[in-house]
Amino acid sequence: MPPPRRILCIGHSALDRIYRIDKFPPEPNKVRALEHVEAGGGMAANAAVAIARLGGRAELWSRIGDDVAGQTIKAGLKAERVDVRYVQAFEGARSSTSAIIVDDRGERLIVGQRDAGMPSSTYWLPLERIRDQHVVLGDVRWLEGTRAAFTEARAQGVPTVLDADVGAREALPDVLALTDYAIFSTPALREFAGLAPDAADFSGALDRVLDLGVLHAGATLGENGYLWRERSAVGARVSGSVPGYTVDVIDTTGAGDAFHGAFAVMLAEGAAIRKCAEVAAEVAARKCTRLGSRAGLPRRNEVDALQ
Repeated sequence: MPPPRRILCIGHSALDRIYRIDKFPPEPNKVRALEHVEAGGGMAANAAVAIARLGGRAELWSRIGDDVAGQTIKAGLKAERVDVRYVQAFEGARSSTSAIIVDDRGERLIVGQRDAGMPSSTYWLPLERIRDQHVVLGDVRWLEGTRAAFTEARAQGVPTVLDADVGAREALPDVLALTDYAIFSTPALREFAGLAPDAADFSGALDRVLDLGVLHAGATLGENGYLWRERSAVGARVSGSVPGYTVDVIDTTGAGDAFHGAFAVMLAEGAAIRKCAEVAAEVAARKCTRLGSRAGLPRRNEVDALQ
């Protein structure tokens, strides 16, 4: 195993309250929870935990409120050995929280709350730290922060990985212009490219992402694995894919975050893209075997045993 790589994650952190039920009712009703957990969440924060469990040195830049939820978020990250020096608690702001309902197939309904008044400024970010990172990973929940970090990373020659999720279609082109590896969820790629909700051919959409300057454009396909398009050494565009892993699914919450974190670790270690994708798909699948975004995340020795 190579020495730990330094990976900076920037974006969303949250506190999740997760309830597992037998099945969703056909109409609003009272439903008994079979299980309940309270756990850390958020795209960048979950990716940072995945990185730390895989042996990387994860640092998180994020925004929380100076409230009880914020204290819980930060404590959970510290317990996972994520560097939280620059997880900023803003006075009077409310930390992000989510209620997540998961059925017996592992599918979920997420009701999230984010404080619209949370400061979006980036003046306090220690951008000089980026030069010492091996990879910078950002999400779309704090576009100002991701844009600032990716701009500095581009200037310093540090690779960037974007977790491209739904809800940022209009702002994505500017961020993608600063991105090296853009990894979309399938709903986000459909939204970005204006595809039908049931569209399953993503080659053209991934080419549109490449047109914006990224080196690698991919889409996570859940149980069906991962598909990508990228530029070859001679400039031609090539495709690749890896299959998904079969597991007994309990909860899919945070699977995409786990994929991004694992992909960033392998990329930082210099692995080939196929290897990055294979490990990321395995880590994401293993996450789905436990309730919550982090409980199922494997340690490095658990992953390497299957390689």
